[in-house]
Amino acid sequence: MSVRSALVTGGSRGIGAEVARRLAEEGYHLTIAARNQDALTDTAARLREQTGAEVYPVVAQMNDPDQVRALVHAHAERFAGLHALVLSAGTGTAGTVADMPPKTYERMLDVNFRAPITLIQAALPLLRKSAADDPRRGAKIVALASITGVIGEAGLAAYGATKAALISLCETVSLEESANGVTATAISPGYVDTDMTAWKRDVLDQSAMLTPGDIAEMVLAITRLSRNAVIPNIVISRAGEQLWRA
Repeated sequence: MSVRSALVTGGSRGIGAEVARRLAEEGYHLTIAARNQDALTDTAARLREQTGAEVYPVVAQMNDPDQVRALVHAHAERFAGLHALVLSAGTGTAGTVADMPPKTYERMLDVNFRAPITLIQAALPLLRKSAADDPRRGAKIVALASITGVIGEAGLAAYGATKAALISLCETVSLEESANGVTATAISPGYVDTDMTAWKRDVLDQSAMLTPGDIAEMVLAITRLSRNAVIPNIVISRAGEQLWRA
């Protein structure tokens, strides 16, 4: 079997960078993608130094379908297959349904849903090939969704709706592709302590949030499962007196 490889979007910081680090330590060669060249280059260099893995940075805007498809092509040219596709790139803006302008929710649709489905479509031939090469584990798609895609939260309707669509997409991909050894899992956490949740720190202390390591641990566990294990969605809530909350 060829060396295992993974493609991680949103891989320059936060959850994506931590997932990339854990996969590199596990022996994966990586393509990491993000929109900022400097941050991406720095993260790739750090991962190479820490793990010795081959890490290939590719700049890609997730709201540009042509760049999304080119990202998969770049990975295919660099590596023989694709054993794990991790969809960590995302964007979110708070706002009520009554007041949110179309431009705001259109961007969330582009980045949080249209980019993932475009990536999956482009990557499926590679994923199927790698699943055939590894009949024990197959190939995995892991998408970072949100608990707001499972249970609504006021002010996050558009964000939650895009994440609900992502959860549904993962379920359907598994139904259609698990016979080929390709399965998809959504991970739906509450607030995770990253730059993306900095706007909540005036009302929610960082110590009360999940960590990027919590999410990365779940991703790594999924990649270790047999091809027969299908997990549609993993909800990770925060500690406290209310279970279903972001």
